[in-house]
Amino acid sequence: QKKKLLEELGENRLPYVTPADADFHQLWKTKYSKLIFGKSDTVPEELHQMVQEGFLTLRKHDCFFQDLVRIKGKDFVTPVSRILIGNPGCTYKYLNTRLFTVPWPTEGYDLNYCSPQIQDACQALIRLNDYLHIEAVKALQGQNLFETKETKDTTVIDREQNFATSLMEKGSVSKDQSSCCVPEDDYISLKNRTSYNLTLLNYMDPLQMLYLKQEPYFGMGSMAVSWHHDENLVERSTVAVYSYSCEGSAVEESNEQKLKGRDPAVWHVGLKVAWDIETPGLAIPLHQGDFYLMLDDLNMTHQHCVLAGFSPRFSSTHRVADCSRGTLEYIFGQCELALQNLQTDSDSKALSLKSLETAVVKQVEEIHNEVEFEWLRQFWFQGKRYLKCTDWWLKPMAKLEEFWRKMEIMTSLVLSEVGKEEQIEEQRNETISCFLPVLTERQRLRKEWTAR
Repeated sequence: QKKKLLEELGENRLPYVTPADADFHQLWKTKYSKLIFGKSDTVPEELHQMVQEGFLTLRKHDCFFQDLVRIKGKDFVTPVSRILIGNPGCTYKYLNTRLFTVPWPTEGYDLNYCSPQIQDACQALIRLNDYLHIEAVKALQGQNLFETKETKDTTVIDREQNFATSLMEKGSVSKDQSSCCVPEDDYISLKNRTSYNLTLLNYMDPLQMLYLKQEPYFGMGSMAVSWHHDENLVERSTVAVYSYSCEGSAVEESNEQKLKGRDPAVWHVGLKVAWDIETPGLAIPLHQGDFYLMLDDLNMTHQHCVLAGFSPRFSSTHRVADCSRGTLEYIFGQCELALQNLQTDSDSKALSLKSLETAVVKQVEEIHNEVEFEWLRQFWFQGKRYLKCTDWWLKPMAKLEEFWRKMEIMTSLVLSEVGKEEQIEEQRNETISCFLPVLTERQRLRKEWTAR
């Protein structure tokens, strides 16, 4: 799609607007209304201070890392350095790379940080997370009020509004209160779409970068992050981004009025309608402490990029990650399911398989691959770096390795069973035909990971 679009454009560039343009607000209202922008002076000063100190602490302790990601079978190092902070046991996968959360302080978890300052930084980010959650609920409430005039089905809108109001007033809603007028599904839906379970922190100093890609469609200048949709999110969930550029006086005094288009000294977020060459793009300046929200399906219908300024910048990007297959709880559950097929003889202590049914064998071997390639190799590939913040992941990883070793034994047991002479040929062929593709895939992935 990108290639086709660039061919269509040729030497031309698409138009885009900034807040300095007269038609900016009209375009925003009609084509980008699900982007909500918050100026830094609307955020409590104490919160700014905590969060910004937290960013600098993490930077001082070398907790930001460039990721090795995989795009179309090739590995690239990201220009932006990142760290993932969030609910204990959560992970976030993007571009074939799984990041593991440095847990933020959470009740009921025994968390050991490498220093009290790192703990304070994680505490500041959970405070910011709570603040942005409330802002997202308010924003959805505001959008719903605005959309009631134009929408045919106002009942759903009104229900979400009522819910947002209750959430603001009470902090939560009991089932009894909700059942009188609002289906519980709507409460859950709105809460699920705004309850961020992690934040991906970014840091980049553009002046340290030898090369930054130029924005290809609009001529917006240097990009820190290319056009993309955020991936691995709960459908229609809000993404909230808090921006902190370490602006010096030289950058702040750069005269925006003299320039046509965006001021290259100032960081901007760029937005465009995905794969559309009719609608002009937006470039919105991001100053110290500003934040923005991408509501509802904006992340699916539009793409965004980050345009680099001159000064170093941190951002905290809060997400409702789809953790259906990305939590420790999930993968431990999978392991327990697989190991149900392993039994130990009470006398000889010899291990054997309970069943050789093809469906059972296939399921166990697929879980074996998932543990090895989605968890263990992803973690140790770049996992030692997490030890700069916390040793929290070491115990669960040791437990997963233990499960993996048992699954290796289970693979050997299947092989020895199909090798036995008394096996009925038809049964043996059936087992092999379900077993071999998973083993072949394991071999291929082991080679790929070794190369990485």
